[in-house]
Amino acid sequence: MVTAKVWVLKKHFEGFPKTSDFDLKKIELPNLKDGELLLESVFLSVDPYMRPYSRRDMKEGDIMIGTQVARIVESKNPAFTVGAFVVARSGWRTHFISDGKDIQLLPSGWPESLPKSLALGTVGMPGLTAYFGLLEVCKMKPGETVLVNAAAGAVGSVVGQLAKIGGCKVVGCAGSDDKVAYLKKIGFDEAFNYKTVTSLDEALCKASPDGYDCFFDNVGGEFASVAINQMKKYGRIAVCGAISQYNDSVPQKGPYVQVPMIFKELQMEGFIVTRWNNRREEGLKALLKWVVEGKVKYHEQVTEGFENMPMAFIGMLKGENIGKAIVKV
Repeated sequence: MVTAKVWVLKKHFEGFPKTSDFDLKKIELPNLKDGELLLESVFLSVDPYMRPYSRRDMKEGDIMIGTQVARIVESKNPAFTVGAFVVARSGWRTHFISDGKDIQLLPSGWPESLPKSLALGTVGMPGLTAYFGLLEVCKMKPGETVLVNAAAGAVGSVVGQLAKIGGCKVVGCAGSDDKVAYLKKIGFDEAFNYKTVTSLDEALCKASPDGYDCFFDNVGGEFASVAINQMKKYGRIAVCGAISQYNDSVPQKGPYVQVPMIFKELQMEGFIVTRWNNRREEGLKALLKWVVEGKVKYHEQVTEGFENMPMAFIGMLKGENIGKAIVKV
């Protein structure tokens, strides 16, 4: 018998999540049936989407939603061998049983030297979000100027680097001087700390006096309201996230987007990466190739210990991470 540790949502978040909103429990797992696998989580992901999705999709007492890289420790399924690593969406658990339908092997050709945790970040869902958001929603073209906020995060840092590969000028903004230095290091043309500039409007204007063709928005709220006025005519805005609003108990009030959208004839589209599930392999192959070639650099904020999942999640929502926030079991 294997005992799994799991984190459950004890209480729906009100405002900012607290450690007391979670509960650590133990579950006895049954013996495997034919066709099943026993998996052990090696790395777990903490992501911004968990905050709004928990409210929409979860009941109090449910195991927290999320993704992991797991190792197969026992297999009664001929398609999967013991010792193989997979990506699973089984939530915050140390061990779990699968029938193999809801897991994916790491992309073929994964070099031994590359951390397997990247399958939760740059060569995983956040990387794919950047890839399809830029190519399919922003439809960036060489020579254009791309703006990305939360630029030092798991998605934003990939957005900027893919835009550079695509021949664009890239402006990024982040919430600390360390993050700004990181953006410059990975090739952003301009970067600024939105917490220390006197005027966001002026900072955006200075970074690109001609305005922006594409805006990849991870933040929403006031930043988006200001940035929309700096868009060029026929500009495209990909609405990927709204982390500035996820913890609000009371919804923020406008400004409203209609006037600049009309006068500048802008396109603004919200998206969720699962729309391109049928092209997942294409995206992962491209991202893995760029990482191996050194064209896309990565940084991980690794928290040790399954018992620290809530702390890592709360820290990520506070913006304490550079790059992808990961928990190593």
